[in-house]
Amino acid sequence: MTEQYVLDLQEVDATQVAVVGGKGAHLGALSGIDGIRVPDGFCVTTDAFRRVMAQAPSIEDRLDQLSRLDPDDREGIRTLSARIRRTIEGIAIPGDLATAITRALTRFGEQAAYAVRSSATAEDLPTASFAGQQDTYLNVMGQTAILQHISRCWASLFTERAVTYRRRNGIDHRAVHMAVVVQRMVFPHAAGVLFTADPVTGNRKTATVEAGLGLGEALVSGLVNPDVFTVRHGEVVAKAIAAKTRAVHALPGGGTKEAAIESRRQEQPALTDAQVVQLVRLGRRIEAHFGRPQDIEWCLADDDFQIVQSRPITTLFPVPDIGDQENHVYVSVGHQQMMTDPMKPLGLSVWQLTATAPMHEAGGRLFVDVTRRLASPTSRTALLDLMGRGDPLVRDALETVLDRDDFVPSLPDAGPGGAPVTGPPAPIETDPAIVTQLIERSQRSIDALRRDIRTKSGPALFDFLLEAFADHKRVLGDPLSMQAIMAGMEATWWLNDKLGEWLGEKNAADTLTLSAPGNVTSEMGLALLDVADVVRRQPEVVAFLQGLQGVEDEGFLEELPKLAGGAEVRDAVEAYLDRYGMRCVGEIDITRPRWRERPTTLVPVILDNVRNFEPGAAERRFEEGRQKARQKEQDVLSRLRALPDGDRKADETKRMIDRVRTFIGYREYPKYGIISRYFVYKQALLEEAERLVRAGVLPEKEDAFYLTFQEFHDAVRAKQVDDQLIRQRKDAFRSYHALTPPRVLTSDGEALTGAYRREDVPAGALVGLPVSAGTVEGRARVILDMAEAELEAGDILVTAYTDPSWSPLFVGIAGLVTEVGGLMTHGAVIAREYGLPAVVGVGQATRLIRDGQRIRVHGTDGYVEILP
Repeated sequence: MTEQYVLDLQEVDATQVAVVGGKGAHLGALSGIDGIRVPDGFCVTTDAFRRVMAQAPSIEDRLDQLSRLDPDDREGIRTLSARIRRTIEGIAIPGDLATAITRALTRFGEQAAYAVRSSATAEDLPTASFAGQQDTYLNVMGQTAILQHISRCWASLFTERAVTYRRRNGIDHRAVHMAVVVQRMVFPHAAGVLFTADPVTGNRKTATVEAGLGLGEALVSGLVNPDVFTVRHGEVVAKAIAAKTRAVHALPGGGTKEAAIESRRQEQPALTDAQVVQLVRLGRRIEAHFGRPQDIEWCLADDDFQIVQSRPITTLFPVPDIGDQENHVYVSVGHQQMMTDPMKPLGLSVWQLTATAPMHEAGGRLFVDVTRRLASPTSRTALLDLMGRGDPLVRDALETVLDRDDFVPSLPDAGPGGAPVTGPPAPIETDPAIVTQLIERSQRSIDALRRDIRTKSGPALFDFLLEAFADHKRVLGDPLSMQAIMAGMEATWWLNDKLGEWLGEKNAADTLTLSAPGNVTSEMGLALLDVADVVRRQPEVVAFLQGLQGVEDEGFLEELPKLAGGAEVRDAVEAYLDRYGMRCVGEIDITRPRWRERPTTLVPVILDNVRNFEPGAAERRFEEGRQKARQKEQDVLSRLRALPDGDRKADETKRMIDRVRTFIGYREYPKYGIISRYFVYKQALLEEAERLVRAGVLPEKEDAFYLTFQEFHDAVRAKQVDDQLIRQRKDAFRSYHALTPPRVLTSDGEALTGAYRREDVPAGALVGLPVSAGTVEGRARVILDMAEAELEAGDILVTAYTDPSWSPLFVGIAGLVTEVGGLMTHGAVIAREYGLPAVVGVGQATRLIRDGQRIRVHGTDGYVEILP
């Protein structure tokens, strides 16, 4: 049985992670690539690790204790992991295992020096690199020392940092095993790291080489600064040569030491330009083999590069797979839709099938290719203007790409292949009947969908849904609907521009649109205040709901009638869910649980409303907003009439105020219609998934969410599913949460976030986009999950993004700060409706602002101050 304990690197390939760990599998694969040199050696397999672990039954109990510890309990993790390491290091290596290892040493040179390196089965994976989580020992000599260091590598699976990393990444300690790589030691002139893509910008066509003298440990440990070379298209385009005062060298008898570098060599580059280009060429070969950008550790000895490690760069945002070699510029859909979390495959494909523009997937997010619109002058100007109005960061990012003259092709406006130049929608009359007509038309379509889908199942359901998706797109692209939306937005822009010019007013439309009629999203927040009025009268129900916080009890509505006043509360909640139950956080992903499916989500918000408001608050809030808007209108018009040509200016302004109040509320309705349809689609699709579960095709109905719409259709038709595909999709979805989607992404992989480029902001303030006027000071509540909201009157909500489902929280806060958003996104529209000072697009706001800190939100000028 000794053969299973040791494998030569030449016998190993990338499929054997379970046997030799991530590092061993990568090194085995590297050694098989033509032209790539890897130091000779062997792997002590995970079978050997399991054999040793079995000799200490006490470890099982300690692993149980470890899995129960909180990832933030550093002291507990430190103490328990140290005990496990001591136990492992104290286990004597069984004789047959020691014999297998010493045989391998004899093959490769018993008296030679070796590097002994940990190789865990959850290391150097596409979804989590685990870089530096386990240990490596250099220049180890002699059988006794090598066996001892193999034991240390096994034990390093339980260093504090490795344990914490696994806990934070949701990886079970028992699911990870440790192999050990033992390789002939290389004594290099220089060593370092090669990134085959720029690790900062993500650009796949730029490679970065970091190099130092001696062993690479000097760079890894931060002992010295590296030389840094940037390579594009086979040539060094930039370099920074560091002063190299120290290096790490191998000692003749084993081990390593720091040594000073003689002064004449300190300023010399560790590599020549030709060597850098040669190294990058090798890196490209490795990258092509593994199919993704790599982080490669290398050594240079005797003018020969040897590769000692290669792992995927897991922090890069993926690039949409278009299948051509052309340059492309993509704009994030999630930043427009206030949903930057990853979506599951069914969610992605249904949104793609119901969207009016083609969309491409990458990293669990969707992007629109705007390259052709950027290529011709007229469509470019229109696109930049529209993006700049909504989110200046997107515009800035696009302009950054356009500044590189060679990236976006230039097409004449009417040239072949140019994007069609379309003007703004034709103007419409300021007539409230238009909005009523549009809403009735949409509601009739949704009612017909609900009626017709009831009789559909199996493959026929999917055929029906494809027709429904086409109707969905027709409703969404209704020219009259687009005219109404644009009428409201253009009137807003006109008022802000003209009143700024004539009266020096900033963002005057923010007050003029308070409590605008017909806004289904703002009505949703006020309606929950009415629900709270019903709950407030029933102390037994309030106590019951307080006990539900943090508990997933989706049957609680059935329990309510057993309580005094509970039937009335249930009816109020049910009526609310009938109108708004299709909504939820991240609602553009059809797979997200809706309020109707998870009504406990609303319980904390209802209780906040009970606590923070008096009865009748909804009607009072709406009326107060209406009065403020009316007073603002009178004030603006009287001031305008006092100006030269004032009557004309006042008359034009009055027409625009009427126009904005007629149409701005409708801005929220199309999304409500989309999500209403989505819930109908979802209920039908879940019934199909349940049939697949009953037929033994799927283990759980939610597994269908990891199939695209077409794959789901195929599974229903064929009554079979690729289980491995679903497992891969689940792993990928988990990994996508660690990625930050960029506002703009290029086909080179460059992620651009844009900049505000403003100088009118106090030092230390956080810059954003002003979307709702006013200034407010209060306690910051950093909330990432609406179900965990606990707000007091006067709190300022700080979160990543707000889609319409967050609006019930808006009635109880004093201000809003988000990381994502634009002038006309839902959070901004509702903040204006409720008169909340708001700043959106504040980069990393949820990290830079601590929960409980006092902050001042400057909603008129677009910045946030953190107060002492």
